[in-house]
Amino acid sequence: MITWLVALPVVVAAFAATRRLLRRRSPKALRSLLAVDGALFAGALAVLIVALSGGSAQADAAAAAAESSGSGSAALIGAAIAVAGASIGAAIAVAYTGAAALAVMSERPELFGRAMVIVGLAEGIAIYGLVVAIILLGKA
Repeated sequence: MITWLVALPVVVAAFAATRRLLRRRSPKALRSLLAVDGALFAGALAVLIVALSGGSAQADAAAAAAESSGSGSAALIGAAIAVAGASIGAAIAVAYTGAAALAVMSERPELFGRAMVIVGLAEGIAIYGLVVAIILLGKA
């Protein structure tokens, strides 16, 4: 898991570099993009090989360390991802449905109730993320 925490900033930096190179649209930028993609592929392959080559003794030592520390760090990270993803999704959904609801209410004010139901359904996405996080934390 530490491998992924170390690799994640590298992937984000490579994504940002890729976006910058795609904005230029020159042949040199595309060659650089291919080089970055190749380096990312090689890094992902190295991470996969390291993850799959661990022996049973190494896995037993990791399992013993996880049991002795008593931390459900994977469950905590999963819960954080569930809440963050659901909150971001709900924010995007409420932004679009809220804007549309205001546009409808400016033309026909009698549709206020229907418009707020749609916005409330979009907000429910965040509640689903909280439910998943509570389930994950209950298993940790």
